Amino acid sequence: MPSRGEKSERGSSPLVAIVGPTGVGKTRLAVALGQTLRGEIISADSRQIYQGMHIGTDKPTVEQRKLVPHHLIEIVAPDREFTLAQYQEMAYEAIDDVLTRNRVPFLVGGTGLYIRAVLEGFTIPRVEPDHLLRAQLLQRAQGEGHQALHTRLEEVDPAAAASIDPHNVRRVIRALEVYEALKQPISLLQKRKPPPYRVLKIGLTMDREKLYRRIDERVDSMMERGLLAEVQDLVAEGYDYDLPSMSGLGYRQIGMCLRGEVDLPTAIRKIKSETHRFVRQQYKWFRLDDETIRWFDVGDDGYEVIEQAVVAFLVE
Repeated sequence: MPSRGEKSERGSSPLVAIVGPTGVGKTRLAVALGQTLRGEIISADSRQIYQGMHIGTDKPTVEQRKLVPHHLIEIVAPDREFTLAQYQEMAYEAIDDVLTRNRVPFLVGGTGLYIRAVLEGFTIPRVEPDHLLRAQLLQRAQGEGHQALHTRLEEVDPAAAASIDPHNVRRVIRALEVYEALKQPISLLQKRKPPPYRVLKIGLTMDREKLYRRIDERVDSMMERGLLAEVQDLVAEGYDYDLPSMSGLGYRQIGMCLRGEVDLPTAIRKIKSETHRFVRQQYKWFRLDDETIRWFDVGDDGYEVIEQAVVAFLVE
């Protein structure tokens, strides 16, 4: 690595990515490694970017952020538009800043699109939001169901449809928005030019049923810490239920409760079950048979084993 104060050469600069499903312990590991190896954390979580949304996004605690510097957390208000292109640009800036100070950047999170945009170097179409089209498509999804939009995407861009979860209405709408603006599939426009970092991808996994139990316990903890009040406060501050930020796990279901659509116990059960479904989707982004990821089972592999792998990578 370069000496202190020397500008890093990207081609030889290390970047450690820690990926895996929600609730598996990525933040805990990254903080431990960051303390030992003089690291800093670049968040790759599409929900933790929002200000004022702490409990439902399970942000790193104040204590964790004091132990290891974190980047790209709480950077936009919940009603502000924030694109993948903006995230990618800011992530590269943060990584280079960390490297310039002779520290180790850790890209940490479970948002597969964020991780891939950085590591694979997506060339992201610059298409301005068409709010009228978005409103029309959202209205159609609400009236006909999310599958109707996904079926339309399958017709115009089968490759994009295959990679986008039909439940992720926001991403389906964005793909259709790009197609309508440029009359070209977004899948053809998203070319890749990987940045010349030297990358180690660490994947964390565990027994699925154990992970589900851990998630359920985390949801219960969120409720005890005041998730209901957090959503109430956001609504009182004028943040609409239909905002993308308010569509995240936890916020959407509590919003349903506050609007009288379900009772609180049902909302909590929905948070748990939909988080389980989200985990299954994450394993499609981070596949256990992906040979570019070095997987560790947190039920079997201790911290020392993972630390040794990272140290060996850094001294190569």
